[in-house]
Parts: sequence; C-alpha cells; structure tokens
Amino acid sequence: MKIIKPRITAQLQETDFQTVLLDEFTELHLAEVKQAVFTNEVLHDLSLSQTIIKNSHFTGTDFSGLDLSDVCFENCDFSNADLSGSSMIRVVFKDCKLLGTNFSESYIGQTLFQSSILNMGVFVQTKLENVLFEETSLENADFFDCEFKKIAFEMCQLNEVHFRETSLKGVDISSSEFETMGVSMEHLKGCIVSREQATYLSGLLGIRIRE
Repeated sequence: MKIIKPRITAQLQETDFQTVLLDEFTELHLAEVKQAVFTNEVLHDLSLSQTIIKNSHFTGTDFSGLDLSDVCFENCDFSNADLSGSSMIRVVFKDCKLLGTNFSESYIGQTLFQSSILNMGVFVQTKLENVLFEETSLENADFFDCEFKKIAFEMCQLNEVHFRETSLKGVDISSSEFETMGVSMEHLKGCIVSREQATYLSGLLGIRIRE
C-alpha cells in the first residue's frame, strides 16, 4: 500500500519545543525539533506543519485538537498522551512509542505508523483513510465504531485488538499475527485473511474444519 509522504522542505529551522509553551505559540512551521522533553503538559489546538521531530518525549501530555500536516515523528514517546479530536494528514510515526495514546474522534489520513508500539491505543470513533500500519504492535488497541477507507495492517501484532462496530471490508490483515480478536462476523465480511486466520475465525461461527 502506497502512502503519500510528508511534504517537507530541506530548509528547516531548529527549534526548542519549550518555546511553544513559554511563548504561548500555537503553530510550528518549517521546524526541526530534537530531544524535546514535554511531559504531562496541556497544549490544546497546536498546529504543526512541515516539521520533523526526533528523539522526543511527550508522555501524558494533552494535545487534544492537534492539527498535523506534513509532519514526521521519529523515535518519539507519546505514551498516555491525549491526541483526541485531532487532524492528521501526511504524517509518519517511525520507531515511536504510543502506549495507551488516545486518538479518539480524530481524522487520520495518508499516515504511516512504522515499527512503532501502539498497544492499548484508543481510536474510538475515528476516521482513518489511506493509513498503513507496518511492523507495528497494536495489542489491545480499541478501534470501536471507526470508519476505515483504504487501511492496511502489514506484519503487525493484532492480538486482542477490538474492532467492535467497525467494518473490516477490504482490510488486509493476512500478514499480521493474532491469537484472538474482538470483531463480529457481520463486520468481518470482506476482510482479507490468511488460511490459518480463516481457520481460527471460522471457529467464531462454530464451524469445524476437517483435516
């Protein structure tokens, strides 16, 4: 699956993220941030565009209403952060830790989650469009009542992921691994699975496959 990469110019200004809080900025544009530590803070309606952020920690911070366009996060920690009600377009999360991160009621488009940890992530009532999860762990993540359009899970860990009230039609999970999954047969229709996965999922219907 092809994702449109963030459109980021080569000329970025190195920025101290603390200035966002101290100077009450609400927008970062054409910036490069490294090794920021911004934990357990509250910063609503922040807008980031054409920005690269690396090796930074944002654990427990309330970023609700975040507006991201053309942004790349690399080796960042958003564990238990609140990103609910956000808009994300052409965003990359690479080698990031997002344990328990809240993406509820957000729009996520043209976004790549690569080699990241999203265990217990919350995506309740979120619209995801052209989103690729690649080599990412999503154990116990909650995708309740989401809208999926062109979504792929490639070589992911999906054990105990919940897809309640979310249609998986057209979603390919065949290269991913799971032992159990929270999904109804109604919403599983049209999902692309491997032969081994089909054997497990048929058990949800009480179907016995004779060897």
